[in-house]
Amino acid sequence: MTTLPASLVSAQWLAANLGSPGLVVLDASYHLPAAGRDPQAEFAAAHIPGARFMGLASLYDAGSPVPYAFPTPAQIAERLAGLGVGADDAIVIYDDSAIRTAARAWFVLTASGRGNVAIIDGGLAKWRDEGRPLESATADIASTVPASFTAPVRVRSKADMLANLESRAEQVLDARGADRVYGTGIDPVHGGQNGRIPGSLNLPFTAVLNADGTYKTPAELRAAFEGAGVDLSQPLTATCGSGVTASVLLFALHLVGVDSAALYDGSWSEWSADPETPKQQGPEA
Repeated sequence: MTTLPASLVSAQWLAANLGSPGLVVLDASYHLPAAGRDPQAEFAAAHIPGARFMGLASLYDAGSPVPYAFPTPAQIAERLAGLGVGADDAIVIYDDSAIRTAARAWFVLTASGRGNVAIIDGGLAKWRDEGRPLESATADIASTVPASFTAPVRVRSKADMLANLESRAEQVLDARGADRVYGTGIDPVHGGQNGRIPGSLNLPFTAVLNADGTYKTPAELRAAFEGAGVDLSQPLTATCGSGVTASVLLFALHLVGVDSAALYDGSWSEWSADPETPKQQGPEA
C-alpha cells in the first residue's frame, strides 16, 4: 500500500512513484459548457500514464432537486469500484480544467470519509510543462468491491444557509469572481441575476493559485483569506456557482490547517433560482 506524503503532491513526486502498488491516478477534469471541451475525449487522446477517467461531471445525485448535488455515499462507492479503486488504495487526482475540478473530487472523497487522497499541484498542465510522458492507451480495469463511505457532515443545505442568516454562526465565503458577486447584471456562467447571499465575503478561487495553476504557499493562503475578511479560527461555509470552485477554497483552507469548513451544496445556482431567498446585489456599502 502506498502512503501519500501529503494532500498536495508535485508532478515530480508522481512521476517517481507511478506504478507503485496501491497507487491509483484519477483524471477529474470537468469543464463549464461555455468552454466547449469534452474531457473524456481529451483524456482518450492524452493522459498521465495509467490514469483512469473519473467522470466527475456525472458524479452527482441526479435524484436531488439541488443542481449538481453532492453524490450519495453509494454513488461514490459505485463509481470508485467501477474504476477498480480498492478500499486501501491511495488516490492521486488531477485535472486539466480552468475551474480546477480536482479540488471538487478531493472534497467529495475526503468529506465522505476517504483518506489517503492527494491532488497533483498544477494538474495536467504542470505535468505537460515539465515534459513528462502522456499516453492515449486505456487499460482494461477490473471492478473492485465497493468501499464504505459516509454521508458528509461538511455539506450545507439551503435550509442551513437560511438559518445561518439569522444566527450568523458561520462565515460565508463566495469563490466566484467579484464581478458576479457584486454585479447587478446577468450571471455569465449559470444565468440568472448576479448577486450574493447577504453578508457573504468574497475570495475568487483564482486568488489562492499561482499563475501556473499551483497552489500558493500556506503563508500566502493565510494572507489571502485574512485579506478577504475571513477569521480562520471561526466556522466557515464556502459557496460559488454550483459547488465546484468553492472546493478550491476548501482545499486551500485544508492546506492552512482548517479542516472544518463546509460547502453550500446548491450554491448560487440554487439560491438565486428561489424567489423567496434574500439576495444582495451591487457593491458593498
